Amino acid sequence: MKKLVLALSLAAVGLTATQAMAAEQSPWQVRARVVNISPANGSDAIPGLAAADAITVSNKTIPEVDINYYFTPNLSAELILTYPQKHDVALNGTNIGSFKHLPPTLTAKYHFMPEAQMSPYVGAGVNYTRISDVNLLGGKGDLESSSIGFALQAGVDFKLDKNWSLNLDVKKVQIRSDVLLNGAKISAVKVDPWLVGVGVGYRF
Repeated sequence: MKKLVLALSLAAVGLTATQAMAAEQSPWQVRARVVNISPANGSDAIPGLAAADAITVSNKTIPEVDINYYFTPNLSAELILTYPQKHDVALNGTNIGSFKHLPPTLTAKYHFMPEAQMSPYVGAGVNYTRISDVNLLGGKGDLESSSIGFALQAGVDFKLDKNWSLNLDVKKVQIRSDVLLNGAKISAVKVDPWLVGVGVGYRF
């Protein structure tokens, strides 16, 4: 009987300690990812010049940092950041210039199994893209200065220990802009890229 009481007491102490450690874990997590941007490249036809989908934006691999805040073990918010990225633009396969874009994205995420070693999640939110340094058609072409659209996300964290994890993440982001020539709209581009990233995370 004494052994049973001792065993139950030790188990209770262990459970209390585990709960205390979980409670002490910071709600903050940061990640660094390498992300490949693959645009959908849909565009309206340019009257008298080109058919639909003739305007294309180049693929690119970029660095990315995201900051997560966990409201509960299952629910978190993620702010995704990088620096302005330069993309080439082509018309019917011929380069016509370039532009830069800065695409901060905020998503709300649901983590299905937050305590498991492999923890999948889904998310949805909003993307704001700032377009700058546009140089198209020798300065005659231009793009809208900003774009606001949805962002959908899915991924999985592979926990290495209490703090460190590996991450695989896929996002679909809505980025669109009118194309201008001498100030007049001649087309509209749906960049709408897929973003596939791998990286490492640290939970404080």
